[in-house]
Amino acid sequence: MNNTYPPLFQPFKFPVSGIQVPNRILMSPMTTWSGNDDGTVSDAEIAYYKRRAHGIGAVVTACAFVHPRGRGFAGQIGAHSDAMLPSLIRIAAAVKEGGSKAILQLYHGGRMCPPVLLPDGQAVSASNIPVAFGEALPPRAMAEAEILETIAAYGAAARRAAEAGFDGVEVHGANGYLVQQFFSPHANRRIDQWGGSMEGRLRFPLAVVEAIVSAAAKAGRPFIVGYRLSPEEIENPGITMDDTLQLADALANCPLDYIHTSTLNFWAGSLRDIEDKRLRAQMIYEHIGKRKPVIGVGAIRTPNDALRALENGVPLFAMGRELLMEPDWVEKIQSGRESSIRTTLELKAREELVIPEGLWKMMLGRKGWLPVAE
Repeated sequence: MNNTYPPLFQPFKFPVSGIQVPNRILMSPMTTWSGNDDGTVSDAEIAYYKRRAHGIGAVVTACAFVHPRGRGFAGQIGAHSDAMLPSLIRIAAAVKEGGSKAILQLYHGGRMCPPVLLPDGQAVSASNIPVAFGEALPPRAMAEAEILETIAAYGAAARRAAEAGFDGVEVHGANGYLVQQFFSPHANRRIDQWGGSMEGRLRFPLAVVEAIVSAAAKAGRPFIVGYRLSPEEIENPGITMDDTLQLADALANCPLDYIHTSTLNFWAGSLRDIEDKRLRAQMIYEHIGKRKPVIGVGAIRTPNDALRALENGVPLFAMGRELLMEPDWVEKIQSGRESSIRTTLELKAREELVIPEGLWKMMLGRKGWLPVAE
């Protein structure tokens, strides 16, 4: 290995669970659009995880919906019932077979769920405010009983993850989905205890964390619990960086193992103020980094990028697109072959990359998301 890169391969121990990973590298959660119609994992997805779960410290899976009303994608895996346990066991085993820790991301799409995927075609959210883009129908505001039922569903999904052999779970509190919708002043216009003030908007995210932590405590073994958040929203009103630092403060007081920032570009500044060039993950780290580990993500493509991210304070970093293009990213660095790391999607290498059909179609259809080598 190049003597510049050992910092990437320092072991890291999560502070609450005590679980240790051999390096600072995680695989970021990425939707595959490739599961079976009943919410179970497909053989293609299992092969996809096996191809990547070697050398990575931990793999955070594609998001698994925790409730039938929370299904946000066709081909999405589920963690919403005990019938999903055999499927979840397959995923955990596939990841751990390669030596990585397996973390299941737990999700509810809220107002982002396509009606065609829902039991009665009606999306739900904190309030009846539609998304600010596209032509989505307004969601129905959740009743108190539904809110409590959904919180319990997160806890039940965490219990299933533990029973299936996962090493932990991650709350998907980012990217405009239900947990973020309750925190967002755009999506949440409630005037009861679940909205209004900052305290009210924090109530649902913190209740979800509490339910999951309680379930994890019953696992009888060390179990990671993390939380992923999006630092800002472009809507007005929308989540500001000041809001997020208050959320981070509240999360730092919870028995969580990490805070995972969801940014498309680690190196970018504010979405809301083009004059503000400060790195969002770095700001969160500077605010709560002495209390909770912060994971950075986004456009960390090369080992030198990864070193720069660590130098900016975050102790861990996640990669998504990079591992689609180069499943052997870690091993190539360890063996001194970093110059051969792919930084473009090579169409002729699809079979070697082991990418499911649904994900492959998305990668090619989303122009500019990946650099493509014809």
